[in-house]
Amino acid sequence: MPSETPGNEPFIAELKRWRDVRGKSQSALAKLVGYTPSYVSKVESGQQRPSASFAEQADRVLQAGGALHRAFTEAEAQGRLESAMPHPAALEPSAGDSQPTSLIVKHDDAELYYDGRSYRATQRRWLYNASSDPITRYLIRISVDRFPGNPERSNRLYRENPLTWEEIDLSAKVGNEPIGWRVQHDRDAFKELWLLFESDYGRYPLYPGESTWIEYSYTVGDEKWGTWFQRAVRLPTERLSVRLDFPAELDPAVWGTETTMTAAAFPFRTAIHQDVAQDRRTFSWTTEDPPLHARYRLEWKFRARPNTEENSPAMTTTSASEKMRSIGVVQAGDPILTGQARAFDLPAEAEDVRRVVAELNAAAERAAEIHVFSKGMGVAAPQLGIDRAAAIVRTADGETLTLLNPKVIEESAEADEQYEGCWSFFDVRGMVPRPRSITVAHQDVDGQHRITIFENAVARLVAHEIDHLEGTLYTARMRPGVEPIPVSEYRGTGSGWTYDAKNEAR
Repeated sequence: MPSETPGNEPFIAELKRWRDVRGKSQSALAKLVGYTPSYVSKVESGQQRPSASFAEQADRVLQAGGALHRAFTEAEAQGRLESAMPHPAALEPSAGDSQPTSLIVKHDDAELYYDGRSYRATQRRWLYNASSDPITRYLIRISVDRFPGNPERSNRLYRENPLTWEEIDLSAKVGNEPIGWRVQHDRDAFKELWLLFESDYGRYPLYPGESTWIEYSYTVGDEKWGTWFQRAVRLPTERLSVRLDFPAELDPAVWGTETTMTAAAFPFRTAIHQDVAQDRRTFSWTTEDPPLHARYRLEWKFRARPNTEENSPAMTTTSASEKMRSIGVVQAGDPILTGQARAFDLPAEAEDVRRVVAELNAAAERAAEIHVFSKGMGVAAPQLGIDRAAAIVRTADGETLTLLNPKVIEESAEADEQYEGCWSFFDVRGMVPRPRSITVAHQDVDGQHRITIFENAVARLVAHEIDHLEGTLYTARMRPGVEPIPVSEYRGTGSGWTYDAKNEAR
C-alpha cells in the first residue's frame, strides 16, 4: 500500500530497524509503549502520523540511543511530520486488559511508614488520560508475604490468620474527593480491587487530556508483613519514587534490587538516600522512565533487633530461594504464579515466542551456574514475570524441550511419588505424586499442532512446568498432611531419578 504520509520514510525505516534489532514484534512493541498493535502497524505502513510521545517511548523501550527521537525531530523541523498530543485517540485498551493501556502514570510515589508494630503504606499516582474516552476506575493490588523463600510457612500463617479488610483500614481518594472501590479478588494474603472514581456524593471521571492524583493507604501489622516492599511497573510511567520511614532506634539498614523481563536482578543503579530527623530515619529512592514490567524491591533489617527471626544468622545468610530471586526468578507469593498464562496466537506471534524462549534459555543458563540439576531442570515463563504459555525443560541427558501452549490430554493410571524442587521456593523439597506417563498437546513456533508422549522423569519435569502455566504449584499436588521438608534435610541432591526395567521408580 502506498504511503499516505509522504516524508515519514526515514522515521519508519529507523523504527523497523530498531524493532528488528531488539527482536520485537509490532504487538510486543505496542504493549511496551502503551499503544495498540493497529496503531504501530499504521505508523509502519505510512497510514498514521507518529506522535512525539510515540517516538520518545519507542526510542526508550527499543534502546535506540536517541536515533528514533532524532529521526522524528529532523522530519518535524522540515515540516514533514505533524506533532500530536501524547497518546492520541487511536489508543484503545486491548481486549482483556485489566488496566486501560492509554493511561500514563506521570509520577508514582509510595511511602511505607513503620511505627514499630505495623506498617502503613500510602501510594500516590499522578495519572494522565491519553485516550479518547473517560476513565472511571483504577486497579490496585495489596500483596503480603511474611516469610519470603518459605512459601509453606507463609501460606500456613495466612490460612490461620488471613489478611482482613478491617485490619487493612483502606482509604482512597481522587484529588481531594474520597472514593469507593469494588473487590476483584479477596484471598488470604492477596487483595485486588478497582478504585472507582465515584462516591455517594458524586462521580469524578478522568476525561481525555486531563490528569489527576489518586491516593490510597492501607495498614498491615508486622506479624503479617515481611521486611520487603516491591514496586511493579504495570503502566507507562515517567517517574517512580519510594520512601521508607522507620524509627531511628531500630537502626535500620536498607538495600534494593531491580528485575526486568530481560535481565537478572541487580542492585539499584542509583544510591538510596538516607535522612535522619529526630527519632526517625527515612530512606528515599527515585528513578526516571522505568521500563514496563520492571520490579523494584527494597529490603531491610533492623540491626537493633538482633534476636528477631528476620535478623538471625539463619535469615541473613543467602538462601537457595534468595539466589533464585537474584537471577530473576519470581518467588512464591507473586500473583503471576497463580494465574492461567496467556496462550500464543501462532504463527502470528512467532517473534514473541522467540523472544520469550530466549529469556527462558538465558534463565536456565544462569540457574545452572548456581546449582547442579542432576535430575534435569525446567522453567516456565510466569516464573520470569512473563505472562505467556511457554516453558522449557532440560532433561538429565542434556536434551532441551520447548513447550508452547501445552496441555496434558491424557495421563497413565500408573503413578509414582518423588521429591521435587521449584525455583520459586527453592529452600524446600516436596514429595509429589505424578503419573508415570503423560500425553501432551502443544504447538511449534510455526503453529503446527503436535502430540507427544513423555514418560518417567521427563514426564515429571514436563508436568511440573505445565502446572506453572496453569497457575498451580507442586504443593497443591502433594497428598493431604504431607509437608515439604527443608532442603538441608533432603538427601537426593546430586543424584537423578532412576527406574528399573519394570518402570518402577526407586
